[in-house]
Amino acid sequence: MAAARRTSSQTPTASGVPAAPPAAPQPPHPALPVLGGRRSSYRERVADALRAALIAGELLPGEVYSAPTLAARFGVSATPVREAMLDLAKEGVVAAVPNKGFRVTDVSDRQLDEYTHVRALIEIPTVAALATSADPVSLEALRPAAREIVTAAVAGDLIAYVEADTRFHLGLLALAGNAHLVEVVRELRGRARLYGLTALSASGRLLASAEEHLELLDALLARDEPAVREVMTRHLGHVRGLWAGGAQEHR
Repeated sequence: MAAARRTSSQTPTASGVPAAPPAAPQPPHPALPVLGGRRSSYRERVADALRAALIAGELLPGEVYSAPTLAARFGVSATPVREAMLDLAKEGVVAAVPNKGFRVTDVSDRQLDEYTHVRALIEIPTVAALATSADPVSLEALRPAAREIVTAAVAGDLIAYVEADTRFHLGLLALAGNAHLVEVVRELRGRARLYGLTALSASGRLLASAEEHLELLDALLARDEPAVREVMTRHLGHVRGLWAGGAQEHR
C-alpha cells in the first residue's frame, strides 16, 4: 500500500499491505485515509491491496488462493483477507471455491475493450474540464501520488504502482464533485487486468507511462485543456494496449 493510505500506527509490509492494527486500544474515531473521496476501513484497505495484485496480474486467473496463503504472502492475518476476498467475490473479480479458497476470474479481450471504452467516455471529458475548473491547490496536492507512481515504476513494484495509480486517478476525478462517477470508474478499474505491466517494468518502458501523470498535472495547472485531453487519451490507450500486454496501442 502506498504511504498516503497508512496511518501512523501501521507498519507496511514488503508487499505493500499495511500490517494488522496493534492490539492497543485505538481512538474511537481514528482518522482513516481517503481514496478518491472515500474513507476506507482496514478491511477495505486490504481489499484495495488485493485488488491491486489482481489488476497487476500477480494473482493469476484460474488459480485458487486460500485466505491463509494470501495472508502469509501479504503479511496480514487471515480474517481481513477472507473478508476482503468475499467483498471481491461480490464484485465478480474472484469466485468462492468451497473448502479451498477463491478462484481468480478471467477477463476476456472483449470485456477489457468495453471497460476501457466506458472509462474513456467518462474520464477524458471529465479530466479535460478540470483544466478550467479545478483549484490549483487541489491539483498540486495530487503531485505526491504522481511521484509515487514514478517511484514504483523505477522500483518495479507493480502492486504499489497500481495502488498509487488508482489513488491518483480517483483523487483527480473526485475534484469534479461527482461521487457516483468516481465509484463507477473505481469498479471499472477493479475489473481490469494489466498483465503487460510485468513486461513493461522489465523493459524499463513502464517509467514513460508513469511520468505521464506528472505531464497531466502540469497541463492541468497550465489550464491547457487540449493538452490535458491529449495526455488522457494517450494514457488510457496504454490501459488496453501496452499495459494489457497487447501488441499495439488500443485506438
